[in-house]
Amino acid sequence: MGLLTTVWTSVLSIIVLFILTKLMGNKQLSQLSMFDYIIGISIGSIAAECSFENQHPERMVVAMLIYALSAYAVSKITEKSTHMRKLLIGRPLILFHNGKLYRENLKKARIDISDFLTHCRNQGYFDLSKLRTAVFEYNGSLSLLPVDSDRPLTPSDVQLEPVQEEIMVNVILDGHINDANLKKAGFERIWLEKQLNKQGYKSAKEIFLGIADTVKKTLQLYPMDVKNQTMDPFE
Repeated sequence: MGLLTTVWTSVLSIIVLFILTKLMGNKQLSQLSMFDYIIGISIGSIAAECSFENQHPERMVVAMLIYALSAYAVSKITEKSTHMRKLLIGRPLILFHNGKLYRENLKKARIDISDFLTHCRNQGYFDLSKLRTAVFEYNGSLSLLPVDSDRPLTPSDVQLEPVQEEIMVNVILDGHINDANLKKAGFERIWLEKQLNKQGYKSAKEIFLGIADTVKKTLQLYPMDVKNQTMDPFE
């Protein structure tokens, strides 16, 4: 019975964690605020203890629910109030702007000059004169705005008007045609068959992955069997 109880509580904690994660929203670690980080660690610790709690696992579930509801409540409060958002989540701090380093903001961000320079180098800026503004975000990341003379060239700078790209659509997967995606992309099976024949294939069964470009009206095909004629770097 002890083993079965442990299995049951473990499964229960996984289910509860999955549901709470969906309710709280999916975020990467770099996107977490300090409050989200604390809540995440707390819920994870409680879930781990829940796996070994054979007497009253419901208490652990209640504790996880309280933490999750707290996170949800904070997210709603910060949506409504700018003041509360600054208090609970934090606010961006300008660390560098127009050739000036703001020492007081560096202190507020708990980041020294060496860490700041490391962040800049990690994003490819070894020379501060090439930066216009550096902003320390509430989630701990550093946003950098280069000066105009050093920013990447854009099509508008040379008066070009490129065609807007759209999402590529999977219309063939593992030899099967996805009629729903094909229809959403604005194509028909007749068009698909013509594209297959044009590229030397008899049917979709020969294709591992087929991707349709809705703008260029083309089809990228990746066959089932590909002979490896290149050197394997992992041998």
